[in-house]
Amino acid sequence: MTKDNDPFDLSSVNDEDGWVPPGVNTSIPHSARMYDWWLGGKDNYASDRELGETFLQAIPSIKTMAKANRAFLRRTVDHLAREAGIRQFLDIGTGIPTEGNVHEIAQAVAPECRVVYVDNDPIVLVHARALMSSSSEGTTAYIDADVRCPERILNHPALARTLDLNQPVALTLIAILMLLEDDEDPWQVTRTLMDALPSGSYLVISHPGRDFDPQAMAAVETAAHRAGMVLSTRTRQDVERFFGDWRMVEPGVVPVTEWRPSGEPTSSTDPAYYWGGLARKD
Repeated sequence: MTKDNDPFDLSSVNDEDGWVPPGVNTSIPHSARMYDWWLGGKDNYASDRELGETFLQAIPSIKTMAKANRAFLRRTVDHLAREAGIRQFLDIGTGIPTEGNVHEIAQAVAPECRVVYVDNDPIVLVHARALMSSSSEGTTAYIDADVRCPERILNHPALARTLDLNQPVALTLIAILMLLEDDEDPWQVTRTLMDALPSGSYLVISHPGRDFDPQAMAAVETAAHRAGMVLSTRTRQDVERFFGDWRMVEPGVVPVTEWRPSGEPTSSTDPAYYWGGLARKD
């Protein structure tokens, strides 16, 4: 285990208790904290809840969507560790830790799994240091970086210490590419990360889909923009482009609730407007 368990008092990481980690602007909503609120967490601020409520009005099933997206992550990571034999994971856009983090899922299958988390929110950093402790056989590390700077992630010493890029790696981009606008070319950002990985590696993506309900998605994009936050919804075809020439694992890019849902409860009355998929580099 390479991460120290820093003695943070996480019970006070919210505005109700009056403590704010350095570097956090509580007046501007943040996707990780808003997601935390949808999942029933407490590590969020008034601005996050206000925008989260606006999203909820436009898409009443959005809390279900957040949970379905998290369940998709659990299923894909379990598949990668159990069926594909992957022992290294690079999780970019980690978010605030909740039940079933990547290292917990992977190391439950294979305790020797090694995981690098990447995010750029100070609250995520606090939680990562305090809670993301590895199994004794495996390793976890955390990089404070932005997905917009893939070279910084790939060249970071913590990544080099934790992952062997000569061996297969699972790259997980769960609900993170939505934070890049088209003119930031998220497809090239993703390709830079993919090109650094060897044959036998995998890519997992989930992304809110504009084509599920164009009117509702346009409403949340507008609300996010007004609040100073980027939110880019995309079509299924847009999401498929991210995978490039990597071989899609069945059933391909589908609604996250339909990606190998065995054992997971689903609800046809609460749609989850996320596309999700998994692909392998041959």
